Amino acid sequence: MNDHLSALRLFVRVAKKGSFSAAGRELNVPQPTVSRVIAQLEREIGASLLVRTTRAVTLTEAGNEFLSRIEPILAALEEAEHAARGTGELRGALRVGVSSNFARRELVPRLPAFMDRHPGLRVELLISDHHQDLVTEGLDVALRFGPLIDSSAVARKLFETTRVLAAAPAYIERHGEPKAPAELPQHSIIIGPTTRSSVLALRSNGRTASVRVSGRVAVSAHDSAIAAAVAGLGIVTLMGSCRAKFLGGPLVRILPAWDLGTVEAFAIYAKGNAITPAARAFTDFLAEDFRATPP
Repeated sequence: MNDHLSALRLFVRVAKKGSFSAAGRELNVPQPTVSRVIAQLEREIGASLLVRTTRAVTLTEAGNEFLSRIEPILAALEEAEHAARGTGELRGALRVGVSSNFARRELVPRLPAFMDRHPGLRVELLISDHHQDLVTEGLDVALRFGPLIDSSAVARKLFETTRVLAAAPAYIERHGEPKAPAELPQHSIIIGPTTRSSVLALRSNGRTASVRVSGRVAVSAHDSAIAAAVAGLGIVTLMGSCRAKFLGGPLVRILPAWDLGTVEAFAIYAKGNAITPAARAFTDFLAEDFRATPP
């Protein structure tokens, strides 16, 4: 870790993570070595880049300017190395942010084909059902559903899928089956990641209906929302591979003539950062694979 290029890359990770120890764990470098390398870098530059406190590590004004200038250079260098090899071979690590349900059902089964193409690449999945910050988490790319609310990100659409309503036969037996959208307010809707609003907007052959709903169960992970529906706790929204897996089995579709519209899936990159060759190849692969076998 004593060469200048490695020091620059280490500085970037410390700046992104706000921690010497976190950056060290990510790069498998001991924390004392991280501190020593950064201190040596600051001596060589002749400026303080980071402010160290007991709570966090933050950038100085000089450090912020330095970071903004070296990130594109490092990304361009990686791109140049990739092009110079001329083999399409990718190396290093690709950090991907993804939700637990999508990772298990859609992403992980597709990974072997991608990794077989790039045996020198290591893939790190950062799995969370909460919004992930690409910069602080050090993500090369994140996979997200729904409207894009982060104006500081660059997005590429991967696919779209339709959401429908479903419930367990046990729930229908106890509470009855709604025959029209207007009956949904009398039912319990499981509030999960794909049902964040208290208003459901349904559509059917050019008709639309907006109904205000409520529920006694709210969960932060889609898998748990489905499990709650299977247990008979209410009506849940399904999309993608979950429809194929659960409909006609533990769950049945509610209001089959109606759906909740389409949801778009995107690959997200941090704005201002050059897209790495690995992130670009990964996104190209997913877009191609989703076209061939839609979720």
